[in-house]
Amino acid sequence: MTTAKSAYPTPIEDLVPQARQLAADLGELPSRNRLMSELKIGAKKANTVLNLLGEPTPEPDPVRLHLVSEPDSNDSAGQAAKLSAEDHAEEEIPEPEPADPGPAERDEPDTPATDDQVESVAPEQVSKIASPEPPTVDKPVARWPVLLLALPAFVAIWSGWVGLGGLTGFGIVHPLPGIWDGFELNTAITLPIGVETYAAYALRVWLSGQVPHRARRFAQVSALGSLGLGALGQVAYHLMTAAGMTAAPWWITTLVACLPVAVLGMGAALTHLLHTDPTEVTP
Repeated sequence: MTTAKSAYPTPIEDLVPQARQLAADLGELPSRNRLMSELKIGAKKANTVLNLLGEPTPEPDPVRLHLVSEPDSNDSAGQAAKLSAEDHAEEEIPEPEPADPGPAERDEPDTPATDDQVESVAPEQVSKIASPEPPTVDKPVARWPVLLLALPAFVAIWSGWVGLGGLTGFGIVHPLPGIWDGFELNTAITLPIGVETYAAYALRVWLSGQVPHRARRFAQVSALGSLGLGALGQVAYHLMTAAGMTAAPWWITTLVACLPVAVLGMGAALTHLLHTDPTEVTP
């Protein structure tokens, strides 16, 4: 149950003694918010009481009698209503009392952050930005199936080139006469080693994307050309074998005889292009 407020606020003369008693209990001059809280008054009256507390206590004047004219009832009622409305407005909206800081906060002054504190935090933030977490890389695709696929292809291609070399004049030679007369070599093996090896190497250079533009373009054309020549050589050998031919026509022999020289030229050209302008790389 709450007590109803009086329509007539407490006058300043009655509030000053209460404020002096509060100051005596606290041992110091109370703040404005403390006066508002203890005396239940507004901010305006609290400021007035606080100013009066700071002044020395005046000595009481001797009692003197004087004539007082009868006040007009209408004027006094209007002034009282006006003062009551102002006091109610002040009391209804009191200003919030600031939180009392602890003893540690009173003693320690506010100091700005030093350069050492800023520098101690900055490297951590810079390191997080400069070295982000590496992206997760999926497990690479296994390469062993390629070896399994290449094994039968190697057998078929090797036998086809060696057989075509036998039909076009490639055969047993003595590469070291007078030095090692017993050393023999079948030159037909130069066809699969030269043509197919260069085709695989040029294909790798083309698809790597880490070479100059001219070298990549040359590797693309020569790789496709070498694979095409290899396919034509296999077709020619099987057609002639199926027809029972023991020697190839002259024009096939001419083309097959030029293959080692063409492979050497393409390999040398690709190597020169790779080292001509290594900075001009196109993905």
